[in-house]
Amino acid sequence: MNVPGSPVETRRQLLVKVAWMLLWMLYLAYPAGNLLNGDHSTAGQVFGWCCLVGFVAAYVLLVIFRSQAGMKPRLCRVIVATMTVLAVAASFVLGGAFLTLFIYAAVCLAIIAPARYALRGLAGMAALTAVTGLLIHAGNDNTSTFALSAFLSGVAMTGLQRLVATMQELREARAAVAHLAASEERLRLARDLHDLLGHSLSLITLKSELAGRFMDAGKDEAARAQVADIEQVARQSLIDVREAVTGFRRPTLPVELAAARTALAAAQVRLEVAPDLADTWPALANEEAGALAWALREAVTNIVRHGEGATVCTVTADETWEATGERYAVLEIADDGPGPGKSQPGNGLSGLRERLALVDGRLWTGPGDRGKGFRLRASVPLRPAAVASEPHPQG
Repeated sequence: MNVPGSPVETRRQLLVKVAWMLLWMLYLAYPAGNLLNGDHSTAGQVFGWCCLVGFVAAYVLLVIFRSQAGMKPRLCRVIVATMTVLAVAASFVLGGAFLTLFIYAAVCLAIIAPARYALRGLAGMAALTAVTGLLIHAGNDNTSTFALSAFLSGVAMTGLQRLVATMQELREARAAVAHLAASEERLRLARDLHDLLGHSLSLITLKSELAGRFMDAGKDEAARAQVADIEQVARQSLIDVREAVTGFRRPTLPVELAAARTALAAAQVRLEVAPDLADTWPALANEEAGALAWALREAVTNIVRHGEGATVCTVTADETWEATGERYAVLEIADDGPGPGKSQPGNGLSGLRERLALVDGRLWTGPGDRGKGFRLRASVPLRPAAVASEPHPQG
């Protein structure tokens, strides 16, 4: 299946979409039954079946053209106009049973019409239905029923089209947020490296010049002192660069949530998460927050790789108190896939457990509710940044 509102990518997706759309054609049983009951001549029956087949073919073509990228609006308008002409002709020749076709024509009109013209177009289609019904003497009740149904069905489709457009805009906005978050991290790294190395390299250059002058002047002790300072500044610069790069590599919950939406959407898994989850623990230290972000990344990776059949991924945030009296932040990720089974934890979960252990955190994995799916729960001490433990040195 493909995401609603997006172009289909494979023939199978297109076939599935057309099959779903054809289910709505079951309402054509009313005019088809009218043709089968023998009230029409042979010529009338042939004409009626030709109209129905042409109508369904136009409907399927519209679905196909609308599902592909680079849709041609003019061609779609021709198709809807053809469907309307067939509805009018069949109604005049074969009677009021074929007023049902106007409902489908109204829905197709709502699909292709711009939002600002949709209501006026649907009102016109309803008026055409009413006029046709009156001219063929279909009865006031039938005429009003078909005209109202055509208008309301078209309005409902217009609302659905707007909902699909909104969903598409939200997907684009999420992708933009993820891109901006990654760009912000790159800018932060560039800014930190510029500030760190600009000052350090300027100082090293200055002291190198002084050391050279002292050596030329025969002041060996002063030159050695400058060389010692250069060594100290270089070592400190190396430490600063490592810390800056470590901060760049540390994931954050907002970035990982944006990445999770993209990855899960590609795997056809719906992500259910509170809108404010990324801001649940604003004062949490960087090391602890980074460990929770790593947990989210690993859980999503496992769902994408091993969660075949999963359709929903739920991410929740909570807090708990340990027996020692220390408060913990808890991030839980669960899916409705096949579950862990009898397989042993892989390197990803083992590495995640080690990351959490570095910040005195804990990891729990197992089946979800009622034994279905897979659940990962990561917890870290809820310590503010000011009193958090110092990060462990990294080589």
